[in-house]
Amino acid sequence: MAEQVAVFAGGCFWCTEAVFNDVVGVKKVESGYTGGSVPSPSYKQVCGGDTGHAEAIRITFDPDVLSYADLIDIFFATHDPTQLNRQGNDVGTQYRSAIFPQDEEQEREARAGLDRANADLGGRVVTTIEPKSEWWPAEDYHQQYWEGEGQRNPYCIATIPPKLQKLRKSFQARVKGAGATA
Repeated sequence: MAEQVAVFAGGCFWCTEAVFNDVVGVKKVESGYTGGSVPSPSYKQVCGGDTGHAEAIRITFDPDVLSYADLIDIFFATHDPTQLNRQGNDVGTQYRSAIFPQDEEQEREARAGLDRANADLGGRVVTTIEPKSEWWPAEDYHQQYWEGEGQRNPYCIATIPPKLQKLRKSFQARVKGAGATA
């Protein structure tokens, strides 16, 4: 089967990117912006909260190795989907928890995943399912941030390792280098 794309927003894109880069079947993760009204927004514009965009990641994955439903479950487990327009210290609509399905099948899977998460979290999930919208890649210096500068950034150092621990604990068979097959 051909590669597919999933788009999620769950707070800082660097923190979300780091999680999904560690998942078997994920071919590429790109940080960017979606869900807004301004063409080709800058990081500064999005952080201002006036463009309607969310900081998001676009995941290219192999559906023969990893299902979209698996990605949804990992997404819900590695951020707090009960916080409205925030993740920890990141506050604003640009940090909302959202899923941007790319087609009708993904929308069905997203709704089923949302139902599973609500069952697990007592109906407190505020994650939205939003229409597919234009994808704008973040500036070059934001791409693969955790692999470079992020390892020295105090915010990333504090935020990313707990997310990776959740991934490795709850999805051990899906983690690269943990006995799973690529």
